[in-house]
Amino acid sequence: MATALWLLAIQGAVGAFDTLYFHEWRARLPARHQTVAAELKIHAVRDFLYAVIFGTLPWLAWEGLWTAALTAILIAEIVLTMADFVTEARVRKSFGDVYAGERVTHAVMAIIYGAMLGMLVPVLWTWWNRPTDLRITPPDIPVVLRCALGVMAAGVFLSGVRDMYAAGGFPNGAWPWAARRPTRVERSS
Repeated sequence: MATALWLLAIQGAVGAFDTLYFHEWRARLPARHQTVAAELKIHAVRDFLYAVIFGTLPWLAWEGLWTAALTAILIAEIVLTMADFVTEARVRKSFGDVYAGERVTHAVMAIIYGAMLGMLVPVLWTWWNRPTDLRITPPDIPVVLRCALGVMAAGVFLSGVRDMYAAGGFPNGAWPWAARRPTRVERSS
């Protein structure tokens, strides 16, 4: 479990870089909400799933039927990631497509997520074979890792709220970026 959680923390750090650098700074997605609302909504749902993953795995054992619920969350993240790849390519065409470095970052994150899942599957199998219970059973990991994952859970939850708010076109949803009017090309996409 410890290796899975370290990989999850690395995933969170790379994901934070992707969000802050590519989504916020370079593409300024919240300011383009009229064009990229579908992408922002997918990001928000994924963020909420990651908040559950980051916030529970350092503390809880998802045993018995709860293992199926966690597995559904992990699979939903994969499905949403694939939908995000397709949606990004479609909605960003009007303003230049996804950045090459961002595509590489997404590939690295997919590899890390796969490795994390590989380390987590034996734990899930053990949990599946136990009576159904959601038990507080912190794994043997350093306190700093547990705290970092907690901070990541809060951060990714707030990122999801921000993306959902921006996708809805609510007042100041583009902050700190100036709201953009879509170009003719963006409107026709």
